Amino acid sequence: MEIIWYGQSCFKIKGKSATVITDPFDPDASGLKLPKDLTADLVLSSHSHSDHNNTQAVLGDPLVVAGPGEYEVKGVSVIGVSTFHDNQNGSERGSNTVYNIMIDGVNIVHLGDLGHQLSEDQVEGIDQTDILLVPVGGVYTVGTEDISKVISQLEPRVIIPMHYKIEGLKYELGDVNPFLQQMGAEGVESVPKLSITKDKLPDETQVVVLSKS
Repeated sequence: MEIIWYGQSCFKIKGKSATVITDPFDPDASGLKLPKDLTADLVLSSHSHSDHNNTQAVLGDPLVVAGPGEYEVKGVSVIGVSTFHDNQNGSERGSNTVYNIMIDGVNIVHLGDLGHQLSEDQVEGIDQTDILLVPVGGVYTVGTEDISKVISQLEPRVIIPMHYKIEGLKYELGDVNPFLQQMGAEGVESVPKLSITKDKLPDETQVVVLSKS
């Protein structure tokens, strides 16, 4: 299974039998580019903001999921858990869906634009987390202290930061370095993709930084 990052919260997760795209963004609004031939079997949108819901950019007649529930396509199972985009029960930025994507025996949890620590019910709903895709740029999402709490709540084996400042991005977000320092992962070099299988997951939590594709 491969994970490739296109910037913001948009990933391509390619398994043996299906491909998933998460939170495709509007290039005009974000300043970032998506591949013109982006194709998938399943597209997930965590919420309705333009840098997370450009689902029409994905080819291949995929199933589009944009909210809580349970879904399955070509052997890939998804659980969507309702959360908020802020720490005021959604009154500032609305709702957000956290997705647990079960693909090739690996549970990948995409936090979307989560804005708060998780409740016990939300942690239970998300269930097992092998790989955590976590927003670290702040401003519109969970802050530094709450990021640590969420990571402790979910206990992932691999953490991949997302939704932070990179070259070309129009949104004013923080960069990835404070998060890396917080995690004791300063100096970690970015890689173009993560290729992993269930039996290759690390025993100790590891931070993987993906370069934008």
